[in-house]
Amino acid sequence: MLHTILQALEDGRVIELPDNDKKDAFEVLASLLEAVPSVPAGIDIVGAVLSREVVSNTSLGNGWACPHAPVSFDGELVCSIGWSPVGIDYGKPGEPLVRLIIMFLVPDNQRSPYLKEVSTLVKVLEKHPESGNLEQSEDLNAVRLRLLDMAHFAMEEAGPDTRARMIQLKARAAVAPPPVPELENMIIEPLMIVAGPGIKTIVLTQNRELADLAKDDETLATAMVDKTWHELKGWRIVRRSSTHYQAERVVYDCFAIQPAKKG
Repeated sequence: MLHTILQALEDGRVIELPDNDKKDAFEVLASLLEAVPSVPAGIDIVGAVLSREVVSNTSLGNGWACPHAPVSFDGELVCSIGWSPVGIDYGKPGEPLVRLIIMFLVPDNQRSPYLKEVSTLVKVLEKHPESGNLEQSEDLNAVRLRLLDMAHFAMEEAGPDTRARMIQLKARAAVAPPPVPELENMIIEPLMIVAGPGIKTIVLTQNRELADLAKDDETLATAMVDKTWHELKGWRIVRRSSTHYQAERVVYDCFAIQPAKKG
């Protein structure tokens, strides 16, 4: 999953970079990270990022880059995201200009989640290179939509067999759930639910019918708190996992299943 990137989208840490200089871009993105309430004051984020760049250039080779600042405290994995419409020379001869920089702040206790998130991002970019191509993006909103697409694709990386196993495990763990039909006769759709006090529940899914139904169900987010499944007009929403963020916001990683239509 790309939970950290999704959180940056929701918190507004996605900006258009003011110029095409690499170090200037780092300074702007670092300032966004320094403004995160959980980040202690006085950390030299830019210095930590530049030190890592000396060891290894963090370009992913396709117009994306993931610089990171390892820091010596325990905390949350956070990132800020900068888009350059004209592209940035990232110092790797023969590679395209970098259009998107995702800067991570990596506390000691978040090294493994950071590696997992970047690994997932690389896999999605390899599998869906058209989604990673930002040369034709006209504005920052288009970039945000691309990032949301990447989050959708990341949910599919486990593969259908793994997803089916997870759904079966969740169905068995639920309290007295209705019978589950054979999974090979089911439609399985990944979706993500972002909820929290004071914000409108956000549902991310590529299935238009499912998105419309979920948008109109005011009980969906509450149901994900109390149980592992929820009936939604012919769909069963199965909660796979949940991740808690600041301001009591929660991202629920789910799947929706329903019997396949015959004929």
